[in-house]
Amino acid sequence: MHSLFRTMTAQPALDGKPAQLIELTNATGVSVVLMDIGATWLSCRLPLACGERREVLLGVGTMADFERQASYMGVTVGRYANRIAKGNFSISGHHYHVDTNQAGNCLHGGKSGFNEARWQIEEQSACHVLFSHRSSDGDQGFPGNLSLKVEYRLTDSGEVNISYSALTDKATPVNLTNHGYFNLDGAESKVDVRHHQLRINADEYLPCDSVGIPLGELASVDGNGFDFRNQKSLMQDFLGDQQQHQAKGYDHSFLFNSERDRSQPIAQLISQDKKVKMEVLTDKPAMQLYTGNWLAGTPSREGEYSDYAGVALETQFLPDSPNHPEWPQPSCFLKPGDEYRYSTSYRFNF
Repeated sequence: MHSLFRTMTAQPALDGKPAQLIELTNATGVSVVLMDIGATWLSCRLPLACGERREVLLGVGTMADFERQASYMGVTVGRYANRIAKGNFSISGHHYHVDTNQAGNCLHGGKSGFNEARWQIEEQSACHVLFSHRSSDGDQGFPGNLSLKVEYRLTDSGEVNISYSALTDKATPVNLTNHGYFNLDGAESKVDVRHHQLRINADEYLPCDSVGIPLGELASVDGNGFDFRNQKSLMQDFLGDQQQHQAKGYDHSFLFNSERDRSQPIAQLISQDKKVKMEVLTDKPAMQLYTGNWLAGTPSREGEYSDYAGVALETQFLPDSPNHPEWPQPSCFLKPGDEYRYSTSYRFNF
């Protein structure tokens, strides 16, 4: 059993009870550890051919550090992942103001988002766990009673599939994602993730202001540092433009082609030592690339992380979508009678 079962439960969570942890394993020896607090992905260990068991997911080792870290490592974020400008949006002429928790904007659902909640464990087996959560009408200012489920499933082919579903009794924006940070050279390796190779199958990205709010118009990746259509190192064009300079790196969303083949990866990440490759498959319309620009001081399992210690590939709707119905993606508003249903897979080859 993973040592996290001991260290993460030595102290109670915010509700005074210890966290519940679940370990998934497959036939090839991949191990994934999950936690009910935040429906969090805590660990992902791969058995390399050289005999190394490589931890590729950034994370903490104690509940105190989990509550102290502000980088959303491995958690399920919502109701609305990413940012909503000034916490404002309207539905059918009715104005809503939700909790603002970063630079006057709503980030990842507000001060007490889904990342802090204790989720219920509805099902579990050696290869899957199903979490559920109920967010009441008015939670962080969002309308509607929202019932949601997140399932993690580990396949024998080395794929971690995360499936999301949600129902509401009142129209509300919903945008769920996992905020895992990856370092395929090893989470505690001290290898700068900017030495990883990355490919993203996207022709457009979304320019933002200095606090991550979209400027409004999508932009082509042609001829600039946001062109990842051919594999390149994250370092190659790093800080090569004003958009990156104001964010201290990449912290931007990429919009996928709506006509794409969803059975094919939309992103591929390769470790510096070339021993691990991770492919991302999703039916979400976009993905936020975040190169861990502000990770310095974040607690790790062995001390603290530095900036650029890990990269997040967060599949989602575009940020501030509630205020941009003109963007070419499905509506981010979930209505009564409809179901929010999306999935993302992280496929590891090693």
